[in-house]
Amino acid sequence: MFTSTFLGIFSTGFWFFLVEFVLRLGMILFLLLQKKKRPSVLLAWILLILAFPIIGLLAYPMFGGTRLGRRRMNRHRMILDQIDKPEFHLWNDPRPHQIELNESEQQLSRLAETVSRSPASSGNRLKLFGCTDEVIKQLVMDIDVATDHVHMCFYIYLDDMAGTRVGQALERAVQRGVDCRLLVDGAGSKAFLRSRLRRRLVDSGIQGIAAMPVNWLRLLFSRIDLRNHRKIVVIDGKLGWTGSQNIAEASFAPKKKYAPWVDCMVRADGPVVRELQLIFTEDWYLDSTDDLDEQIKIAPTWHEDGIPAQVMATGPNFYNEATTQIIQASIQLARHEVFLTTPYFVPDEGTFMSIIVAARRGVDVQIVMPSRNDSKLVGAASRSFYQPMLKAGVRIHEYTKGLLHAKTITIDKDLAVVTSANLDRRSFSLNFEAGLLVYDTDFASQLRFLQGSYVEDSIPVNKDEWMKRSWARRLGENTAGILSPLL
Repeated sequence: MFTSTFLGIFSTGFWFFLVEFVLRLGMILFLLLQKKKRPSVLLAWILLILAFPIIGLLAYPMFGGTRLGRRRMNRHRMILDQIDKPEFHLWNDPRPHQIELNESEQQLSRLAETVSRSPASSGNRLKLFGCTDEVIKQLVMDIDVATDHVHMCFYIYLDDMAGTRVGQALERAVQRGVDCRLLVDGAGSKAFLRSRLRRRLVDSGIQGIAAMPVNWLRLLFSRIDLRNHRKIVVIDGKLGWTGSQNIAEASFAPKKKYAPWVDCMVRADGPVVRELQLIFTEDWYLDSTDDLDEQIKIAPTWHEDGIPAQVMATGPNFYNEATTQIIQASIQLARHEVFLTTPYFVPDEGTFMSIIVAARRGVDVQIVMPSRNDSKLVGAASRSFYQPMLKAGVRIHEYTKGLLHAKTITIDKDLAVVTSANLDRRSFSLNFEAGLLVYDTDFASQLRFLQGSYVEDSIPVNKDEWMKRSWARRLGENTAGILSPLL
């Protein structure tokens, strides 16, 4: 009897391990056949499957690909074909296309247009905002003078004082006959989508929908953590906003212990507004059948005293990792200084090496990140990159007055980038992001001044002290670094 019981247990265990081995081997072979995966990402998934096979086998279908779903991809292609029709390009004013850029800027502009489909244009008036309250105040004022439409797309919309103030402005606009459309991410704004404020806004006539809704049915056909991380406002086709700030108070109630959130936004008046309009339209059409043809045709204003700028919109629908290409090219153009701010620093190999090489060739490279990150895992992974950067001469500052959420770059005080994209793989490959490239010395100097104010509230990371940290910290940070391709 003992023998038969033992044989039964052995037989059950044998078949269990055989099935697990076959599944593990099959998943690894499947990963190796993925042409669009970076080697480091493949290796990280393989290590996870080997070390924790059950977790790896369950996690990859949910978080391992960049599947938007066949219906969504087909609809996106249809939208692009529709927008590219001649009738949507009635604005034939040649002035926005007459741009004076140096050779390096021309190369960067061509790259950005190739990978994100938005051309550079002249005649833009841009205003930089570095204070959350000032952004909300000005945005409410802009909505209050809207006469035709207000289009808003945000990753997070909170039911707090800022959300209420903006919501009330939208309600007033609807009462004036203005068409108001509010697109919020299905995961980032999950609480808002269930809130009384959202129901009140919809009941008042505001069209509010979730971008890429989260539900278990979507898991069968697409990856559920591909998110719309953009922050875009378009008012009457004439005014636009983009940057890093969500519709939320700086105190950010969901994670108040890390507050205040410190952000950066740009208010635009000029040809780039039309590009923001097109991006919003693409996003809106993915989850709505509403007709925005007339809004697309509205010509923005060209200003003789305006400056050259370019919208960069990226996302997993193009599979080209446009954000990282633009950032790497920008860093490679630097001759004197590269200054970056980001809340989450988990770069891919190319971006990381661009930073290292720039520092080694004598460029003053500075990075500002929060001293306390709202994600401990991401914070640890970020610090795993410190040692090689410090050795190369990169100056690292850790911001202490809250969570620095501004995503900015200045190059030689000539080129400025303000974006929703973090310096991490999620923004590079998985999220829908938007931002502005600005080819103007005065604007870049303003942004560089704002970046300098972050340094004043930061603690510099000392190379010698960093090398002395405990083995336990090194182990934790380097382990998180190994997982960085999956973050």
